[in-house]
Amino acid sequence: YPTLAITGYASDYDGAIAAMRDRERTGVRRLALFLGSNIGNLDELAACAFLSGVRATLDHGDALLLGADLRKDPDVLLDAYDDPLGVTAAFNLNLLGRINRELDGDFDLKLFSHVASWDEADGCMRIHLASLVEQTVEIQALGIRASFAEGETIHTEDSRKYDLASIDRLAVAAGFERVQTWTDTAGRFSSNLLVAGG
Repeated sequence: YPTLAITGYASDYDGAIAAMRDRERTGVRRLALFLGSNIGNLDELAACAFLSGVRATLDHGDALLLGADLRKDPDVLLDAYDDPLGVTAAFNLNLLGRINRELDGDFDLKLFSHVASWDEADGCMRIHLASLVEQTVEIQALGIRASFAEGETIHTEDSRKYDLASIDRLAVAAGFERVQTWTDTAGRFSSNLLVAGG
């Protein structure tokens, strides 16, 4: 594709949107890519604000290819977010390890456990780390001393799951129209072509 121009942005979301906004408009149709399922880590208001920010960088008829994880059987989700091998638990506990390494914290990772739960009403996996004992932790670089009761949790992640109706609502609220969706054969993940409206 010799006429295809690709510009990648390595930034946080706000920085990438600002860089896209500052680009010269050439009159050539553009396609923005937001793949994976990162939109699921944002609540509804933040997801709409993000997509509205992307929309503001695009001209009428330009498009966004949006990846979104789809709703599925809660047992499938729980197995994925609390897998038997403990991969997700290790990933979650690594947050405390990073605080220890980068901010001179003294979290004892053996005193926290990974907790994953499904919120059906919100269509969201909620991820926490639960303190196994009453304890106090210090984060020297931030001057923080935090006390935890046994069972008290640290909320580490939300991962929202969508159906096509909720993707449509989000798209319309941000100034897009969903014109096509591709899914895997099991219907668990979607790639959605959103076209910028007038």
